[in-house]
Amino acid sequence: MVQLPVRHSAKHQGKTLQLDSAAETLAVIGQADEHLGTIPWDAIIDFVHGFSKPDRTPRPVRNYPRSQLAAKLRYAASGRTDFSGVTCEIGGGGIFIETTSPQSIGTDLSLELVLPDDQTQPITARGKVAWIRPREERHVFYPGMGVQFTEISEDARARIVNMVKSLDSFRSRS
Repeated sequence: MVQLPVRHSAKHQGKTLQLDSAAETLAVIGQADEHLGTIPWDAIIDFVHGFSKPDRTPRPVRNYPRSQLAAKLRYAASGRTDFSGVTCEIGGGGIFIETTSPQSIGTDLSLELVLPDDQTQPITARGKVAWIRPREERHVFYPGMGVQFTEISEDARARIVNMVKSLDSFRSRS
């Protein structure tokens, strides 16, 4: 077990971080040696992954237009149960899925989207979790995961892009 005193953070000066490598936890100990709380390492790692932005060379972020749209979907990670949810944004390159339990970055997903333009013809695709937002931010941004399409038919992508353009056109007139 490793004890790390907090010396420079004015808000928490005098507290101690206690790292337990056997249990893979981090505990916060108060100035009077009282236990203030414990968190598992995987939660810390998920938190860092959710908010870190890797250095990238400047390039356009998106190759396809996107728009806000609530559409029903089902998704599954390999060997796991199916989940159902709602998209928050959609574009030709991927979707944002609202969920309080996002999958890990890099997880492959099979997707089935039911779009409002034709609910009898769901779009099937495969995607990979590109980023996560583990919790609500500023009471505006929902928790969830950004999924980049890795396999999608050109017809399905064109259908999404056309729908996004129509939505954006309609919204700009309102």
